[in-house]
Amino acid sequence: MSDDAPLVLETELWRWTPDPPAKASWHFVTITGAVADAIRARAFELRAMGGARGFGSVRLRASVDGVAFDSSVFPHKESGGYLLPVKAEVRRKAGVAEGDLVEVAVWV
Repeated sequence: MSDDAPLVLETELWRWTPDPPAKASWHFVTITGAVADAIRARAFELRAMGGARGFGSVRLRASVDGVAFDSSVFPHKESGGYLLPVKAEVRRKAGVAEGDLVEVAVWV
């Protein structure tokens, strides 16, 4: 992961609930555009070096409304970008909920 300046975008926090519904649900932000392109380039570098991860995931540092955490992003076929899971602890610290527009920063 780079110590360079993060790539930043604004996107909606959304909830995925399995079908049939379960007790737990997952919250995500969808990363598209230039930020997704930078992640894709990093994934290509990792594959070339033999460091590819399962499901095409890429480890990175991220923040949601200023709350930083380490995570992985996963390719998202529908958007052509990536999905970043946002844990309850991060949502609570950032004071955000489903449907909120959030600032996401990623270091790739």
